Amino acid sequence: MKRVTRLRLILAAVAILAVFAAGPLLRRVRAAQMLTSLSKAEPVRAADGSLTETDVAILGEHGPIRARVYRKPGTRGLGIVVAHGVHYRSIDEKRLVRFSRELAASGAVVLTPELSELADYHISAQGVAVIDAAVRWLSAKADLVESPRVGLIGFSFAGGLGLVAAVRPEVQSRLRYVASVGGHHDLARVLGFLLHDEVTTPDGLVHQKAHEYGLVVLLYQELEHFVDAEDLDVVRAAVRAWLHEEKRAAATLAARCRTASGKHVFELLEKGRLAELTPALEARVRARQSELAGLSPRGHLGELRVPIYALHGSGDTVIPPSETAWIERDAEALGNAHLTLVTPLLEHVEVAHEAKLADEWALVDFIARLL
Repeated sequence: MKRVTRLRLILAAVAILAVFAAGPLLRRVRAAQMLTSLSKAEPVRAADGSLTETDVAILGEHGPIRARVYRKPGTRGLGIVVAHGVHYRSIDEKRLVRFSRELAASGAVVLTPELSELADYHISAQGVAVIDAAVRWLSAKADLVESPRVGLIGFSFAGGLGLVAAVRPEVQSRLRYVASVGGHHDLARVLGFLLHDEVTTPDGLVHQKAHEYGLVVLLYQELEHFVDAEDLDVVRAAVRAWLHEEKRAAATLAARCRTASGKHVFELLEKGRLAELTPALEARVRARQSELAGLSPRGHLGELRVPIYALHGSGDTVIPPSETAWIERDAEALGNAHLTLVTPLLEHVEVAHEAKLADEWALVDFIARLL
C-alpha cells in the first residue's frame, strides 16, 4: 500500500475518534493532514486567500533580518518560529515554504527568519543571534499569537543552533518547546563524519558513507586557507555556483583563475577528489574546536527547562541520525522533558520513502506535539 494512502487511512481513523474527543486527537488529525499533503509531489496550499504570507523586517543584533509570517487571515494562534537549514534560497526554499504553509493551515502563526550566513553555507553564531531575535519578535506580537510562549523548530544545522539559542534565559522564557529536525548535537563530530565517513554513536564507531555535499560545504567555509587571495573571490563564486547545482556556470567562473592554488582546488572539486584535502580540512576543524563547541548543544541541554523534540531521518548522510541519539542520551541523563524519533520516513529534512504503518503513526504522533 502506498504511503500517502496509508496516511489517509490514519487520518480517517483519527478523525472518527476526534468526533468524541478534542485536544491531542485533534492535533493528530492536523498532523496526519500535514504529512499527507507534504507527501504529495504537487504544490500545496498556494496563496489563494486561505492564508496570508507577509514579509517583515526584524531588528537583529547586526541589523534588520528578512523574515516572513504565515497565518490564517485575521486570526491569532500558537506562534512557531521555523529556522531553515543550509540552503541558498533560505526562507524561499520550496520545502520550507510548503511546511510553513501547512503549519499555518493547521492554525499556527509561523515566522520564518532568514539566517543569511547559513544561507551562504556558513554555520556561525549569527544563526543563533537570528533565532534569538525571531523568538523575541514573535513572542511580543500579541496581535498575532495567542500566548507569549512560542514553539521553535530548526531544520538541519539550524536544529542544533536552535537548541543553542534555546539555552539563553531570555529566549527560553519565551519558548513553549524547542524542536530539532535532522540537527546536530556536536558540530565537530558531524564535521569529522563528513571528512572520514565514520560516525561516533553512543554505542561506538560506525562506518557510513557521508554525502559529498557536506565536504563541499566544509571546503567552502575554509576557502581562504586553500586559495591565494588573488583568486579567492573567483573560486568562492565558482564553488557557490557548484553548491547551487549550476555546474556549467561554476566551470565558467573557475576558468578565470590565475593562480595554481585556485585552479587546483576547483580541479579537485570537479573531479570528485576533495578527499585529498582531508588532512588540511581536519586541521582546520581542530583549530576551530572552541568555536564549534559554542555552536553545539552538547554539554548545555541541562540548562533547558522546556520540552525538547528531536526528529531525524534514519538514512541521513549529511547529519547522521546518531546525533539525535546523542540528544536523547543527554536529555535522558539530565532529566529533560523530551521526545526523540529516528524514522525511515525522512531523508535529511523532507518527507520521503515508504515505511511500516507503525512508523507512519509514530511520525504523526511526533508532529502532533508541535501543533
